[in-house]
Amino acid sequence: GILNFCANNYLGLASHPEVIRAAVEALEKFGAGLSSVRFICGTQSIHKDLEEKIARFHQREDAILYASCFDANAGIFEALLTPEDAVLSDELNHASIIDGIRLCKANKYRYKHMDMQDLEAKLQDAQKHRLRLVATDGAFSMDGDIAPLREICSLAQKYDALVFIDECHATGFLGPNGR
Repeated sequence: GILNFCANNYLGLASHPEVIRAAVEALEKFGAGLSSVRFICGTQSIHKDLEEKIARFHQREDAILYASCFDANAGIFEALLTPEDAVLSDELNHASIIDGIRLCKANKYRYKHMDMQDLEAKLQDAQKHRLRLVATDGAFSMDGDIAPLREICSLAQKYDALVFIDECHATGFLGPNGR
């Protein structure tokens, strides 16, 4: 046997018998897919059920399901930020965050990996912008580093900035009950 630390199967669920049974049941009930994305071919009850379960797990009012975190990150920054705004990104953020930031028209700042002094300096410089958004992975997938979220949020509060945390690589195994 081997331990694979470079895949997205952190909890080993991809080959778990219950997951396989549920996948077979879903195939029998819903088929192999809608032949396209939801916004073209529609939303099924399975989408809404999963969104409800995800929202409940994270103790949130609602959730939106994307095909992948990469897709979600590709669209969020452009939807939230304008050319009057600034986004401050950890230099080792996941490629999906970096690509999403590239697609938006906001002013871009990159701070040294988990370096709160550098982030503070960048936040000071970004005060000239209408809105500031600090973007970070919660758990960095390549090195396993855990972002100093308390410090990031404290600096964001001090400089009136928003915080975006990609928890894709932390959900299910970090924090109380994987939240």
